[in-house]
Amino acid sequence: MNSLWIHTIWIAGFFFLFGFQGFPVRSVDMQRPTDNVTVRQGDTAVIRCYVDDKVSKVAWLNRSNIIFAGQDKWSLDPRVELVTKGQLEYSLRIQKVDVYDEGQYTCSIQTKERARTSQVFLIVQVPANIYKVSEDITINEGNNVTLTCLASGRPEPMITWRLLNPSAEPLDGEEYLDISGVTRTQAGRYECKASNDVATPDVKYVNVVVNYPPFIKDAKNSDPQVGRMGVLQCEASAVPKPEFEWYRDDKRLSNGQGLSIQMMGTRTLLLVSNVTEEDYGNYTCVATNRLGIHNASVFLYRPGTGKSLNGVVAVTHSVWLLLGCLICLLLKC
Repeated sequence: MNSLWIHTIWIAGFFFLFGFQGFPVRSVDMQRPTDNVTVRQGDTAVIRCYVDDKVSKVAWLNRSNIIFAGQDKWSLDPRVELVTKGQLEYSLRIQKVDVYDEGQYTCSIQTKERARTSQVFLIVQVPANIYKVSEDITINEGNNVTLTCLASGRPEPMITWRLLNPSAEPLDGEEYLDISGVTRTQAGRYECKASNDVATPDVKYVNVVVNYPPFIKDAKNSDPQVGRMGVLQCEASAVPKPEFEWYRDDKRLSNGQGLSIQMMGTRTLLLVSNVTEEDYGNYTCVATNRLGIHNASVFLYRPGTGKSLNGVVAVTHSVWLLLGCLICLLLKC
């Protein structure tokens, strides 16, 4: 309370010393809470002070610095100007508001009895801005990775993460997103969004590439007739992209002598033209990259034998599955 009286006495002294004439302003109760004016950075703020006929001298101050005394401008800031409507208003306009404009503004009034003040606190909001985000990263499966997203703004932005897969569900993380033991399913484009409801959220992206060894996910047999073409197929999933080789027993195959090997990204074809009896049998597809190797057996069957052999495998598998279930029931597992 002492500081308020000191401020009031200082204002009164100011009016007495300079004796300027200004617009009359509505007198205000000094116990009234400070009003707030909220404006976005770069916009225009208008801080209101209204006039009546009870006072004759008025000034605008900010942090005890005089901005206007009556009609006389003391501030050197070209963005600041008075807003007057006849003798009914004595308001302050600040263009292109910035954060350093934030603070308490005082409309000081001189009446016949004493000096009075009306105080307004200017709050400057700043849109969220992401100023640092992780670079795109390539990492081996099973390793740990931390993605960074730092943002500024007033009020302080809220940061959220999403992996832009079909579900795109929010992830647990704010400025730092920790991924332990990263898997191939966690590869993709990560979205970092910073928002504080001042403006449109700021969004940045990080691409995460996860390296993993090859896995042959599809191998197709063939059952051509003698004299026709046989086509064996092999498809693998891997990062980096796999390289393929074909083998017959322990011998690596190459183009020539009726064989043609075709590479199509993650898929390879072994073409056997003009099939002979000697061509029927087991072939091996091998997929490799710098992280590992995977192989699968592919068969060139005589017509009809492939289906029957597959049937034997399926029946055998079903018998073993049934036997396993019976044992599990006997042991009450």
